Amino acid sequence: MIHTQNYLKVETTGKALYPITRPVSEFVQASKIQTGLCTLFLRHTSASLIIQENADPDVLADLETFLTKLVPEGSQLYRHGTEGLDDMPGHIRTMLTRTSETIPIVQGRLALGTWQGIYLWEHRRATQKRELLVHVSGVQ
Repeated sequence: MIHTQNYLKVETTGKALYPITRPVSEFVQASKIQTGLCTLFLRHTSASLIIQENADPDVLADLETFLTKLVPEGSQLYRHGTEGLDDMPGHIRTMLTRTSETIPIVQGRLALGTWQGIYLWEHRRATQKRELLVHVSGVQ
C-alpha cells in the first residue's frame, strides 16, 4: 500500500464556499493510486469542509443563508470575541459541519457523484490562509 500527502494552501477572501475539487482531484491523479482513499483534513477551527451540489449555485447560497440564521454573528450569547464578532460563530459553524472528509478512489479518480463537489467553507469575514492536508493511500 502506498501513502502520500500534500498540503493544499487556500487563500480565502471572506465568508464563502470555495471549490477545491480540482486541486484535490489533480493530487489524487498525480499519486497514481487506482484504488484507495483520499482523506482531507482542514487544520483550522473557523472554516470547514463539505461535499455538496456543484451544479446550481443557489444551493450554496441557501446553505450560507441557513447557517447564518442558525448561528448569527454578534450575539450576546457568546463570551469569546477576542478575534472579532465573527470568530465564535465561525467556531460553532465549524462544529456543526466538518473539518475532515474521506472519499474513495476508484480507477484513479475520486468517486464523487455527478453533482458533488468539495468545498472549503470559510466562516470568517477577513482574508485567511487556510491549510488543507490531503492524504492519499491505496494501490496502483
